Amino acid sequence: MAGVTDRAFRNLCRKLGAGLAVSEMTISDARFWNTEKSRTRMDHHNEPGPISVQIAGSDPQLLAQAARHNVALGAQIIDINMGCPAKKVCKVDAGSALLRDEALVERICRAVVAAVPVPVTLKIRTGWSRAERNAVTIAGIAQDAGIAMLAVHGRARDDHFVGAAEYETIAAIKQAVKIPVLANGDIDTPQKARQVLAETQADGLMIGRAALGRPWIFRDIAHYLATGTTLAQPSSTQVGNWLLEHLDALYELYGEVQGVRIARKHIQWYCVDHAGSEAFWHSVNRLDRMAEQRAVVAEFFGAPELSIAA
Repeated sequence: MAGVTDRAFRNLCRKLGAGLAVSEMTISDARFWNTEKSRTRMDHHNEPGPISVQIAGSDPQLLAQAARHNVALGAQIIDINMGCPAKKVCKVDAGSALLRDEALVERICRAVVAAVPVPVTLKIRTGWSRAERNAVTIAGIAQDAGIAMLAVHGRARDDHFVGAAEYETIAAIKQAVKIPVLANGDIDTPQKARQVLAETQADGLMIGRAALGRPWIFRDIAHYLATGTTLAQPSSTQVGNWLLEHLDALYELYGEVQGVRIARKHIQWYCVDHAGSEAFWHSVNRLDRMAEQRAVVAEFFGAPELSIAA
């Protein structure tokens, strides 16, 4: 979820019940580490631990170097991305494209594990294509190479995010390995979370798109799994307060100009289920000052006590 799961979003998700929040995907090529985008992604100032940083690439030694670099910057877990289906990632043989080359998967896992003293985790899909579902084999390779935990998205690369996630492969992986396995894909309600855990016997869940504009989903799922009861949905005012907290963190992280721009997509996600959201979104999308943006958000969600920007 590059471009979304920055420090501001991660911290809010952790506050609202997420047990772990993995960083945005960071490139393994050191030539790009000094760009403003990369420096921001590697900044973990005041972030609660454990800090998990996701790295992407296809060269084992560059990935090992990236792992060492991020550990030096505070990473307590290194996560290797072999699940991203984006064309621009796969065309350079990174992300889920790596699933086509099992020998390379092994070399990457072994190189990164050997490079750092912290746990190394791995995110995968069920395979490169529907006809090449080799995730059980990949999981065994990863375990033998020292990977500490797997997160598995229940689709092949060529599925992208279309169609229903298939959980039988995740269940087969859980049966085949001894390391912890997280199930991922289409988990958007507390009830679905319990269903997926029952079907896969996974050790935990990874939530992605369902948290966009709804970071309290982690709190809701944790409560339901612990008690069997559902929490009342937050009031509009409470949603507004969380969004304002999110906006303030974005402004602090990126500055006013970029923070306001990045905030727009989050505001749209937060407001989509609220009456009058379309007209509100069109009006807020024209604003370019954080005080104005913050004030109209506070008014829309009924959180006027927080409408004055610092």
